Amino acid sequence: MPWRLIGFIVLFGIVLVFIAFNLGNTSDISFGFKVFSGVPVYFIVFASFILGLLSAVPSIVSSKFRKKEKPKEGGKPPKAPKKGEEAVIEELPSGEEGPYGIN
Repeated sequence: MPWRLIGFIVLFGIVLVFIAFNLGNTSDISFGFKVFSGVPVYFIVFASFILGLLSAVPSIVSSKFRKKEKPKEGGKPPKAPKKGEEAVIEELPSGEEGPYGIN
């Protein structure tokens, strides 16, 4: 089943019901220099939702273009020894702790 299509149809039905219940509800919008009277409530809700989506676009775009940090040298774990080889254990200089606070 095309679940996305079914989800879209259900969502569209909910939006349609919301609009139908709020056809008679109106409000005034004031921008300081201009007042719009009799604006339907559903229009205000959808306009604010769209403005919220548009305000999120710059943060999404900037996260795509951020440079990925390169791992520092020595950041890779040592490779496991092959069969027949002994594991090399590096000793830390005296007084230094290991990466997890373990000597």
